Amino acid sequence: MDRRKPHRNSDVARAVRKTRDRLSQQAGSLDFDRELLKLHARAMIGSATVVPLLVLATAAMGLFAGASNEIGVWALFALICYTIVVFMARRVDRTEAAELNPLQTHSDFLIGHFLCGLGWAWFAWFRCDACEVYEFQLLKAVVLLLAMAATAITASSLRGALLSTFAIPVAVYAYAGARHWIPAELVMAGLLIVSLPFFAYVARQLNRSSLMLLSFRSEKDALIAELDTAKSMSDEARRRAEDANLAKSRFLASMSHELRTPLNAILGFSEVMANEVLGPMSNPTYRDYARDVHDSGQHLLDLINEILDLSRIEAGRYQLNEEPMMLLSVVEDCCHMMELKARNKDIRIVQDFENALPRLFADERAVRQIALNLLSNAIKFTGTGGEIRVRVGWTAGGGQYLSIKDNGPGIPEDEIPIVLSAFGQGSIAIKSAEQGTGLGLPIVQGLLAMHGGEFELRSKLREGTEAIAIFPLSRVMEELPALPTKTVAARRR
Repeated sequence: MDRRKPHRNSDVARAVRKTRDRLSQQAGSLDFDRELLKLHARAMIGSATVVPLLVLATAAMGLFAGASNEIGVWALFALICYTIVVFMARRVDRTEAAELNPLQTHSDFLIGHFLCGLGWAWFAWFRCDACEVYEFQLLKAVVLLLAMAATAITASSLRGALLSTFAIPVAVYAYAGARHWIPAELVMAGLLIVSLPFFAYVARQLNRSSLMLLSFRSEKDALIAELDTAKSMSDEARRRAEDANLAKSRFLASMSHELRTPLNAILGFSEVMANEVLGPMSNPTYRDYARDVHDSGQHLLDLINEILDLSRIEAGRYQLNEEPMMLLSVVEDCCHMMELKARNKDIRIVQDFENALPRLFADERAVRQIALNLLSNAIKFTGTGGEIRVRVGWTAGGGQYLSIKDNGPGIPEDEIPIVLSAFGQGSIAIKSAEQGTGLGLPIVQGLLAMHGGEFELRSKLREGTEAIAIFPLSRVMEELPALPTKTVAARRR
């Protein structure tokens, strides 16, 4: 996947479709048959010693019982046939699946198994009149049953392998038994005839299991391929989004600095004109315009400062000046600062502070900005004659919290994520005469996150809103024990 080219998404989608078509196949397709042949080759390699050991054991028992050397020649022929099949399996296993010719390979395997069947047919025809073991024909039937069972298990992935191997040996054994008309041989011949379709049925069921195994593995591989591709695309999209966000933050920070210089000049000159420092203005309308210019410039400066703070936080360039500070004192100062603004709207600020709170190790400027932003929002959206309750205390985990609750109009539940996002404003804020920038709460969240804290916003429509800033236990400083009087006196000396 080439991530540098704009058409990479179409290339990835095409690769996913190709992978799905290759892996999610049904029985009978060329790729599926190739997988079955590879599976059969591995099974033959894994069980390469099973049937040859049975052949050697049978030949050894025959020679011990007094059979002629013909049984040794038969064993050699059977071992050669199985060796050929194993070498074919090794060649198929080492060959790439895409390079296999399914029809030719299937035919080659069937021919190899047919040669092994000729060896078993020779064994079925073999007679030992001088053997000391009674009823040698019964022993041959047992050996053929064992060989059939082993072949049904090991060669189940190859269709027709069992029949091509043992159809002729069973027929030869049945013909030999019918020719001599020995009841025991006839019974064993019937048992072999019945066992052949039974083992064929077992081999067919094992073949279906192999097909299901391949199908499940194909679906798993297809899902893994799609997940890997989707993860690659997601990682690339996230990287590009992070780069774009960082570029945006750097641009905002740079532009904010560039804008503040001429804006300060506008604020200074407009204030001089509005206050008539250099002399009275004959036209009062111009004086009102100067005040409007100053108010608008001040609003714009506040907006630029908030954008600058947020961009520095997002870019990771906001440095905390951490030092021991009292959360209670900072919040109390902020309440006094906002008292005049609240009194102008006839809003009562109720302070509910827990006493004897230890110090926090935090940035006092950032904590003050958090408190002022939350208080400003509460005053802005609380109606005339309302009430704001400010609480400072312990959290259940041992940290400290600041809670500011108003009885304003509240925020609909579905708009809370919007309010917490940068430049996000709820429907009530949009209708309000005092519209903000939508940056106060994101700045609060960012500053609290830098302190390892959390921010919660709880609100119900027509019941009010509660904003909670939580500082973790790790920020709380332990009270140091008082030194004994003698120690203090000794240190003074």
